[in-house]
Amino acid sequence: MTAALLGFFVVTLDAVVVNVTLPTIRDDLGGGVAGLQWVVDGYTLMFAALLLSAGSLSDRLGAKRAFGAGLVVFVMASVACGLAPTLACLIGARFAQGSAAAAMMPASMALIRQAYSDARTRGRAVGIWAMGGAIASSSGPLLGGVLNLVDWRLIFFVNVPVGATALLLLARTRPSTPRPAPFDLAGQLTGVLGMSALTFAAIEAGSRGFANPAVLAAFGLAVVALAGFIRAQQVVAHPMVPLTLFRSRTVVITVASGLAFMVGYYGLPFVISLFLQQHRGLSALATGIVFLPMMLIGLALTPLSARIGERIGRKMLIVAGLLLMTAGLAAIGTLPATTSLWLLAGLMVLVGLGGPTVSPPATAVLLDAVDHEKAGVASGVFNTSRQIGGALAIAVFGGLLSKPTTVVTGVHTSLLIAAAVLAATTVLALFLPATATPATSKE
Repeated sequence: MTAALLGFFVVTLDAVVVNVTLPTIRDDLGGGVAGLQWVVDGYTLMFAALLLSAGSLSDRLGAKRAFGAGLVVFVMASVACGLAPTLACLIGARFAQGSAAAAMMPASMALIRQAYSDARTRGRAVGIWAMGGAIASSSGPLLGGVLNLVDWRLIFFVNVPVGATALLLLARTRPSTPRPAPFDLAGQLTGVLGMSALTFAAIEAGSRGFANPAVLAAFGLAVVALAGFIRAQQVVAHPMVPLTLFRSRTVVITVASGLAFMVGYYGLPFVISLFLQQHRGLSALATGIVFLPMMLIGLALTPLSARIGERIGRKMLIVAGLLLMTAGLAAIGTLPATTSLWLLAGLMVLVGLGGPTVSPPATAVLLDAVDHEKAGVASGVFNTSRQIGGALAIAVFGGLLSKPTTVVTGVHTSLLIAAAVLAATTVLALFLPATATPATSKE
């Protein structure tokens, strides 16, 4: 249990801790905004692209072996990040980190299922496991700022003792039984290619322009690959993503909510971190402190999310969370560049409230809406949609911030785009049923 929690902690930490150190990384290793985008998106992209098939890997190897192998690779990739002599080396190591993180996530959940056979006890264990991610999210910006005072490379080296502790604890866990599991090679290849091409096109369009031949070719490749992915899911015997899952309105809306949530929740720290350090001249530590209220509110309310959802209804909790995020992003997107940091931090709390009010109840609604045997796939699709939302937010918003002379305009445009995405999803969420129905129905 503790090994799984520590694994989830470092996986989540490395998705958020890097944001406040990006300007320092640029000063040390060079590169423009596009390069910094890849430092973030290299991790998120591989996490999203491999997450769906990682569950099959966990079944084939056994949860203990899959988690251990993923954790070893993650620690080694973290060391490579910390030692990276160039930006290209850092980006490559981040790709490796994201791949390892994808292998660890489903295996960590399987370890919890293995350790706790009673449903009630297992539910409590999952809640404790989720706190690892909540603690990482809340502490990430401040921890990044503190470590940056010494050396930005420490944000990666900190994974070594945590990972080593998790491995020692894992060694005391009873072995997991491997079992045969199908692997959708065609779906995996076309999915990775499509998401990679789309992310590349969105990032490079910011610096090269949408009419650039390489950008147009990447967009074209993304369309072809994603069409191939859909076709593969229709014809293979064991698809990664059974398309029948999307016959459920509930599944479609919750997956869209997960994507939109991450556009705002992941895009905001990237945009504001660069703005505060490049335009307002704040240090990485001061930037982390500005984010602290936003992150702490999520940490405080996450344990109460299920209880609040039971009292007012999960649907209303999701709608309220999306509305709060929309209001916060829209308000920040219209603030003058010289606005008070106290006001900025206060408005970011509205976005932080989305953490406990959108993602946990949306997950619960999704799992209630599908048959038991589809729960694992549905959960994987939901988590993948979240990572895709974060990756695309960084890609698009980074392009809007690529020119120093238009940083303020880019910040406003980025946040208003995020607000619009969340507003549209809020309308969709109004159509969630009060009670979820199985995905095999026409709901």
